[in-house]
Amino acid sequence: MKRKKDILFLCQFFYPEYISSAQLPFDTAAALEEAGFSVGALCGYPREYLDGKDIPGKETVKGIRIHRLKYIQTNRSGFLGRLVNYFSFTFMVFLHLGEIARYRAVVAYSNPPVLPWIASWAKVLFGTKLVFVSYDLYPEVATVTGTLGQGSLICRLMEHINRCVYRRADQVVSLSSEQRAYILNHRPIGEAAVRVIPNWHPEEGSQAQPREENRFRDLVKGRFVVSYFGNMGTMQDMQTILDAIRQFREDPDVFFLFAGHGNKLETMRRILADEGFSNVHFCGFLHGRDFADALAITRCALVSLERGATGLCVPSKTYCYMKHGIPLLAIMEPCDIVSDIESGAGLWVRNGQACELAQAIRRLRAEPDALARMGQVSRRLYEEKYTMPQGTARYVRLFRELL
Repeated sequence: MKRKKDILFLCQFFYPEYISSAQLPFDTAAALEEAGFSVGALCGYPREYLDGKDIPGKETVKGIRIHRLKYIQTNRSGFLGRLVNYFSFTFMVFLHLGEIARYRAVVAYSNPPVLPWIASWAKVLFGTKLVFVSYDLYPEVATVTGTLGQGSLICRLMEHINRCVYRRADQVVSLSSEQRAYILNHRPIGEAAVRVIPNWHPEEGSQAQPREENRFRDLVKGRFVVSYFGNMGTMQDMQTILDAIRQFREDPDVFFLFAGHGNKLETMRRILADEGFSNVHFCGFLHGRDFADALAITRCALVSLERGATGLCVPSKTYCYMKHGIPLLAIMEPCDIVSDIESGAGLWVRNGQACELAQAIRRLRAEPDALARMGQVSRRLYEEKYTMPQGTARYVRLFRELL
């Protein structure tokens, strides 16, 4: 009988896509391969997050055997479009279930949320060990914001998938201590099977250097730049940010820069354009040198979660800001990020406190020495807790224990 390979990564996005949900699994797979494990990836064929080049369906990169599956990829801005993508990719993985059987362990991610169900059946059918990485908790990320109603068909399906996945998982990885606590309180799994491994800022995105002539220089004109990068979707509190921006209508020396995607982006753009703001600019998704330029002009950065979202997800751009020594401005309930901020990495307000958020921005602009100290603390905390080698080493340790 042919000897099984060690670890298969099962995820929709993977190398060479440039979003964090592709780069983080690739970083982890590369570290495991370097540690002596045989590693493969069964992932989706790139379309959206790619710099226009043809990619083979199968190739080996850094020792990782990558198999990319083509599936229906519709516009993800709408809920129906995301559902089509989720189920289409999951169905294609189901057709390749036998490929999972060739590995001793499978790593499944919570995006798309129905995908881990396939990995849980590989555990039943083939004895494949299952490691589930919980980026987001479904169906709660939909129900707390009213996207889905309690008891809906999709919610009942996700509750069934959760029972299968969590009861069969050998290990569950949560991104924060509050997410671990939520899992232990709401999922059928014991304490020993859930560990915290925070995300990190992918090295691929951090290597690009800003240009000598920053592309945003003429746009911001030396003003105090407050930036928001990443997802502006269901779980992000954009209303508090919008209400805070309105308090700077007569203060053009503060400039707001937004870049990313999500179902709230166009609404924000339209409202601020209709209200005639000239100190706000929206970009699409930035990466490489464009993103490096944006980071170089940023004086402080916004991170947000909706009320009730604590424990359900973690804004991954936080680690990018910390890596670059940028002070944080957080709008959320108490969590690990807030603990870092209270250690001196920035300032924090609760949801709905738009006046307090505006005051925090004014304080940071008026106190450059305090701003610099916060940036130093932000960078120091990143180096102490959130670097890529630290994160990938935790995964290597997990699999050495498991296999």
